This record gives sequence, structure tokens and C-alpha cells, in this order.
Amino acid sequence: MHASPDLPNVTWRKSSKSTATGNECVELAAFAHAIAIRDSKDPNGPRLTLPPVAFQRLTDEIRRGGYDI
Repeated sequence: MHASPDLPNVTWRKSSKSTATGNECVELAAFAHAIAIRDSKDPNGPRLTLPPVAFQRLTDEIRRGGYDI
């Protein structure tokens, strides 16, 4: 896991359930060997990249209620 500020030529996606203004979301970009995560309020800010297995564990734990978010 690391912050990766420069990810050129990627397609960022956000949930269809995001707010109407669309700027208060977590956005994702998928690569062959990583998933990048960023805050839509700061699209030029830091990005977190995780291997797909770690990303899956994170989302599973969030769905399970393992984090207070």
C-alpha cells in the first residue's frame, strides 16, 4: 500500500449512489495489478493503491461493519 499522486491516463469511477454534485465521493481506478482510491474533493491529491486482494479484504471488512465509518 502506498500513496501515488501521479496516475496518468486512468478512468476514475464512482458509485451511482454518489451525491448529486458528485464531489463528495470515493473514486476508484482499476489496473492490472492494483486498485487506486482517491477523494473526489481533491482529485489531484494523494491516491492510495492496493493490490486487488488487499482491496477485496478492505471492502469485505467495510461491508461487514469492521470499520467505524
